[in-house]
Amino acid sequence: MISPLLLSSALALLSVVGIPSTPNLGKAEAQCRANESGPAFLIDIVGLKDRKGKLKLEVYPANDTDFLQDDNILIAQGKTFRRVEVPVPSTNPVTLCVRLPGPGRYAVTVLHDRDGNRKFGLSVDGVGFGGNPKLGLSKPKAMKASIVAGGSLTRERIVMNYRRGLMSFGPTTKGL
Repeated sequence: MISPLLLSSALALLSVVGIPSTPNLGKAEAQCRANESGPAFLIDIVGLKDRKGKLKLEVYPANDTDFLQDDNILIAQGKTFRRVEVPVPSTNPVTLCVRLPGPGRYAVTVLHDRDGNRKFGLSVDGVGFGGNPKLGLSKPKAMKASIVAGGSLTRERIVMNYRRGLMSFGPTTKGL
């Protein structure tokens, strides 16, 4: 067992050093399998600007401290983090499934990584959040970006938002 002092020191070092996100963290835990019971989100993605790049759905604890926190830190602290990453399908509606550790409230994000560089580019990429909050110049509060999961599949709809003009973000008018 790791001592709390050692764990605390390691987490502090991680935050200072700024270890980059590990792209595969949370993917195995998030994978939905046929005929598997238990809580999961089935997320319908609407309003895509185009059909290029990748979609990345991530699930976080529904509190402002942990929402959008580095995945390495969340995993090291034993907190919820799930990730699903898929190429954008060329046709048909887009639905992503993510397995959850249990029923409860979770903050959810979806990134439309149009250029495939695994980073959010303000002028290029799109973003959506659970609860579909109106976006301003900063990230939404975790509670506004959250969804409550039951004991089985919980279906929700997330509307994608893209940069519109110099200082605004919102849904596209055409939406694929």
